[in-house]
Amino acid sequence: MPANHHRFPRSSVDGGFSWWWRRRKFSKREWTIVAAAAAFSILLVILSPVSVSRAFTNTSANSGTASVWVPFTPSSKAQKNSAFCLDGSLPGYHIRRGFGSGSDSWLLHVEGGGWCSTLSSCSARRRTKLGSSTYMEHEVEFLGILSHDPLQNPDFFNWNKVKIRYCDGSSFSSHPDNEFGNGTKIFFRGQIIWDTVMDELLSIGMSKAREALLTGCSAGGLATLIHCDDFRSLLPKDTNVKCLADAGFFLNEKDIAGNRTIDFFYHDVVHLQGVAKSLDHDCITRSEPHKTVAESVGDWYFKRAAAKQIDCPYPCNPTCYNMDLNRG
Repeated sequence: MPANHHRFPRSSVDGGFSWWWRRRKFSKREWTIVAAAAAFSILLVILSPVSVSRAFTNTSANSGTASVWVPFTPSSKAQKNSAFCLDGSLPGYHIRRGFGSGSDSWLLHVEGGGWCSTLSSCSARRRTKLGSSTYMEHEVEFLGILSHDPLQNPDFFNWNKVKIRYCDGSSFSSHPDNEFGNGTKIFFRGQIIWDTVMDELLSIGMSKAREALLTGCSAGGLATLIHCDDFRSLLPKDTNVKCLADAGFFLNEKDIAGNRTIDFFYHDVVHLQGVAKSLDHDCITRSEPHKTVAESVGDWYFKRAAAKQIDCPYPCNPTCYNMDLNRG
């Protein structure tokens, strides 16, 4: 052995423990203790993953963070009522029942997704999930205001919650009068879908609702505005009913190019799909065309009507003079 090399005692790293194990003689009592300890160690190794998994599952369930996927329910009354999506498939919804103090409260969320204003756009739409239940997801995740997590949705987590799927392209307000135009087989049954789904939900408990909230986003928000009064009339008089249109109000203003795109677009939707029949008649008859500033002032002064509308923002009227304080 070289002079600069020293031999160190054998350790567990290089087999010292195994050497000691072979030289050590155990009594019968010591062998019993060793065997019991080994068996206990093996049991811990086996059960640890199960315990960790179970603890994680329980924590997720208790905190409400576990995802909730709710299956699609085709309307059971759609076929009988001839309530069809644009392509003729059956409409439907996703529903999760309430519990506890929310078992007699209902929240309906109407899906959005724009509109179709021409036969060609409606024809293309019927080959998507916004025009056919054939292309819809079999399950959707309930999040936000549809969540069952009291931390995420403290006021509505235990209500009956329904997501109404959108497949008619008219905010649930089309009528079949103009169907099959130009030989194209497209179903305009938005209002019939709405009536059918409402009837079905009433039959499974909504007719006894103590509280009810109708809401929707974009085209679903517009559907909420169109059908709010009807929704109120379907429920008992003592039911607390409210409607919330989320991003469902579309201003009839010129676009950045100076064109009245919104005006022309909705005109086409209304006439193509017969939407006018779904609009509140009394509301329409009370509507007035925009007035000039002079006409509004005259109505106010002579008490003919409340002055609510003008033709443009101040100071565009030529009778209004102003000083631009931004100029030097």
